[in-house]
Amino acid sequence: MPRLPVALAAALTIAAGLGVRLLWDGPVSKYAGDALYTVPIYTLVVLARPSVRPWAAALVSAGLSWAIEFAQLGEIPAVLRPVLGSTFNPPDLLWYAVGAAAAWAAHTLWLRQRPVASG
Repeated sequence: MPRLPVALAAALTIAAGLGVRLLWDGPVSKYAGDALYTVPIYTLVVLARPSVRPWAAALVSAGLSWAIEFAQLGEIPAVLRPVLGSTFNPPDLLWYAVGAAAAWAAHTLWLRQRPVASG
């Protein structure tokens, strides 16, 4: 997969996450932010391995998001708390899966719409 669309997807997702937090408060922004949090992880997986299948990228990104969430059961160093969080919240696990599923769907649609190279 070309790197530029993946990088743009990551940038747009981060902008969307910041926008959601800026415009709304409460559970909508929190859980939308959780779902969006997983998408840049998905894009990093695709950037690292452009030939990855969408389902595999979704599993890895959800798994990494879950690992970060479960790490919050222990002590997260203060310097990492703004990025990794500090409080375990079980509903976050569902929203990370939602984000991974959305990225999987978008990636699959992108691949289906691209013409197959001949030759």
